[in-house]
Amino acid sequence: MSQYFEVHPENPQARLLKQAAQILLTGGVAAVPTDSSYALVCRLDDKTAAERLRRIRQVDDKHHLTLLCRDLSELANYAKVDNRQYRLMKLGTPGPFTFILEATKEVPRRLSHPSRRTIGLRVPEHKVLQALLDEVGQPLLATTFIPPGEIDALNDADEIRTRFEKQLQAIVNAGACPLQPTTVIDLTDEEPVLVRQGRGDPAKLGL
Repeated sequence: MSQYFEVHPENPQARLLKQAAQILLTGGVAAVPTDSSYALVCRLDDKTAAERLRRIRQVDDKHHLTLLCRDLSELANYAKVDNRQYRLMKLGTPGPFTFILEATKEVPRRLSHPSRRTIGLRVPEHKVLQALLDEVGQPLLATTFIPPGEIDALNDADEIRTRFEKQLQAIVNAGACPLQPTTVIDLTDEEPVLVRQGRGDPAKLGL
């Protein structure tokens, strides 16, 4: 049975986020708001929690998971970033962009792309998620919360509670999200490649 935290979207209650962070730090899987939709998250280095997260989504280990980081300096611990990539990412962070980069050894091999050794990373701008990341003190592993067999991400915490509370350890309700996916930019080649157009405007990055 999951714990349900109703927080203010602009000024989230630190006490509640501290409790949610503790659940994540002790191996829980949570549904949280982001700047695109609700997402499933767990601790980066918790293999059991990551496997539960994949089971809830019913995706295999080839499905690309994303790391949610607090800022660019934290992101650089988990991806190899040169000056050109850093300047481009700085234009879009925090914000609704996911960047695909070459993973460092800090990222467990089971989490990176099986053939390319790449990882998706983002620095969200959602105030509740940023505050939760601060409480956790480390990046979170994430995937968009799309129920098995469906194509649309979930955007209503009450619906998530009704349908998934027995599979989750925590649900953080901060109201509806924009419900538009992030823009995905692949930075592993010489030139940036727009993989998916979403909420983030590529023109902001000079693309």
